[in-house]
Amino acid sequence: MFKKILLATDGSPASANAARLAIDLARTHGARLTALYVVDPYPYLGVGEANPLGFQAYMSAAHEHAAQAHADISAMCRDGSAVDLHVRRVEDMRACEGILQGAHEDGSDLIVVGSHGRAGISRLMLGSIAAKVVAQSLVPVLVARADAAHR
Repeated sequence: MFKKILLATDGSPASANAARLAIDLARTHGARLTALYVVDPYPYLGVGEANPLGFQAYMSAAHEHAAQAHADISAMCRDGSAVDLHVRRVEDMRACEGILQGAHEDGSDLIVVGSHGRAGISRLMLGSIAAKVVAQSLVPVLVARADAAHR
């Protein structure tokens, strides 16, 4: 049923739960799995222009975090039967935009995202990347809630 699955990852417990589901689906369907990490734009645009070291430190930390998230997913894929895993990193884009663009470019027929399961005021204040992806995606989206132990 699914041929190309896009997994949005940020290295959080919620995305680890999503990764387990996406890997199981990829194995079941013999699908290619793309693990996508989106690096948000540098948050201190005015400061970064005056201090390039701040920008470099931000990008270096983001690249390390992305590499660790991808390594964790790769390790999960090695437990059990083989999964055709591809990793991607998208930079200078908001998470929702990067996920949707990545799915389009990859020709994905399913997007898997994690959700922290926030509700009420915290959800309104923090927003929900998963909800934005669900609302804007042209392909099905599977939202995996974080394990209760990680909340």
